[in-house]
Formats: sequence, structure tokens, C-alpha cells
Amino acid sequence: MKAFEYVRVESSAQAVALLHDGAGDALAIAGGTDLLAEVKEGIVSPATLVSLAAIPELQGMELDSDGLTIGAATTLAEIESRPDIAGSYPLLAQAVSSVATPQVRNVGTIGGNLCQRPRCWYYRSTLFDCLKKGGSTCFAVEGESKYHAIIGATDCHIVHPSDVAVALVSLNADVALIGPDGRRELKIIDFFHDGAADVTSENVLKTGEILESIKIPAPVDSQRSAYIKAKERPAMDFALSSVAAVLDIRGDTIQRARITLGGVAPLPYVAHQAEDMLAGKRVDEVDAGAVGGLAVADARPLRDNHYKVRMTASIVSRAISDILQSLDGSSS
Repeated sequence: MKAFEYVRVESSAQAVALLHDGAGDALAIAGGTDLLAEVKEGIVSPATLVSLAAIPELQGMELDSDGLTIGAATTLAEIESRPDIAGSYPLLAQAVSSVATPQVRNVGTIGGNLCQRPRCWYYRSTLFDCLKKGGSTCFAVEGESKYHAIIGATDCHIVHPSDVAVALVSLNADVALIGPDGRRELKIIDFFHDGAADVTSENVLKTGEILESIKIPAPVDSQRSAYIKAKERPAMDFALSSVAAVLDIRGDTIQRARITLGGVAPLPYVAHQAEDMLAGKRVDEVDAGAVGGLAVADARPLRDNHYKVRMTASIVSRAISDILQSLDGSSS
């Protein structure tokens, strides 16, 4: 492992300046659960790691009538420990609790979870100079593709690794970024990209820019949600497939649906066709199986991951059914 300098800063301005001046040789680190593994594996070799852990404006949570604001350096365990957040945003709480192990959640941050790099074994191996690392080949296309994308991929077939991102997209969250050009806000779905423009990255962060906070709108009484994550092992595993579903149900009619898939595409995948099928539908007219099928209508699996198509359709169907069968439960 190449030696690096570790710098602990106390303000966003300091972090931005160091990262901008480092121009690629300096990387931001929060909990370090993903980045330090990349350093040890030789995937990245930064000259400087800039710690965001002591920056006050990146810490903590504020829950009020306008919604929930979470500092990017807030740990997943802090979010998980708040019963008021679980009560108002059960979808977020379920997604956070599904991440790795308690030990990882104790140090891993929500910002780090959103910005973590893909788990593709070709990207993570020093033996393969793949597209994601600036090479010319996605080895998953002709190689072992069990865990790779079935939908939305162009040249690179990684899947986005964040469980929390899937829930935040369905919750219509915004993110705030801060960098050399100041502060900017955007919808969280616009924070991620599929690699078509820049295959070596997964988000729109510019050089010197950091994720500052996440804002989730206030929930409404007519909103119901479900989160399901399919994985190989009961604990500490990434999603083979996941779904975060939110339905706005007023009276006997679904006014709007938000269905986001994880573990199947290079970014959190919004299943627009399934959403459109549900919008305006009476609750007693919903065919959950058909909704599941539409969620993966555009799937183009590789040799080894056809199972993900059936699995994803099934968990989407189950999520919709769970919501409709529990309409007398609490709002989410």
C-alpha cells in the first residue's frame, strides 16, 4: 500500500480547498469503510486523505415540519437509533438497517454510503484493467456476471451498491453539494449517473466538491411504503435486488407511485412503467404481478444473471401487495 498523508479538517471550506488543490491525488474520507478497502486493495492510491469527520456542518439531523435534513457525515447508526425518524420515515429506517453489520453502521456515514464505489469483482481486482478503471473492456459481458446489471447498463455493467440511495430516491430527496464554485442543490436521482458520460465515476461530484446534506420532504398521511432487499446471506451482504416502493393512496385510489430498484442497474433505477401503471388506479384493481413484470420490462440480462429478472419482478409484486394489504397501518 502506498503511503499517504491524513489531514483532519474542521470546516467544509478547508476540505474543499484541499480536495480542489489535490485535483485527484486527494480524496475525501468519512467513515472509511469502503475507501480504505480500495486503498488496501491497490485500486486507488491517493497522496492525501482529507477527513470530513470533524466538520460540524456535516453532522447531525434536524426533523421539523418541512421534513428531515441529515448531514452527510452522520453515521448510519445515528439514523437507525432515532425512533422519531423510524416513525416518520420507515422506508429510510428499513434501508439503513439493511446495510452491512452494526459495526459497519457505527462508523459508516450516509454520505459515504451514497458515494461508495461499486463492488464489481473485476473493478475490485488489480488483475483487470476494466472500463471503470480507465481500461477498454467490461469483463462482465463475456465473463462471470452473476451479480451484475440486468437493466439500464450501456458499456459498464456494474450495479449501484447503496441500499440507502434506493429509499431516498423513492422518498424524493434532495442533496446539497458544496465545492469551489459554492453550494448547489439537486434531486438525489440527478446526483447519480449511469456512466454513459464518464464511465470512471458514478455521481456528478466535481473536483473539490463534497456532499453536504440530504433533505427529505415531510411525509403525508396518505403515503404508504415498503422496502424489500433480496440477498444471498442473512447478514452483511449487498443486494442481489431491492425495491423501495412509495404509494400515495387517497380514498380508494392510488394518486402517485414511486418505485426504485437497487442491485440491478448502474444507478438506483426508477421503474417508470410500473409507476405509470399504478397512478390513478383503484386499489381493488391493482394487479401486483403485472406491476412487477413492468418494473423489469426493459431488462437485458447477461449470461449469468437472468435470475435477477424473476427475482426483481417478484419482490416488486410483493412490495405492492404488502402496502395494499396494510392500508389500515401507520403512514410512512
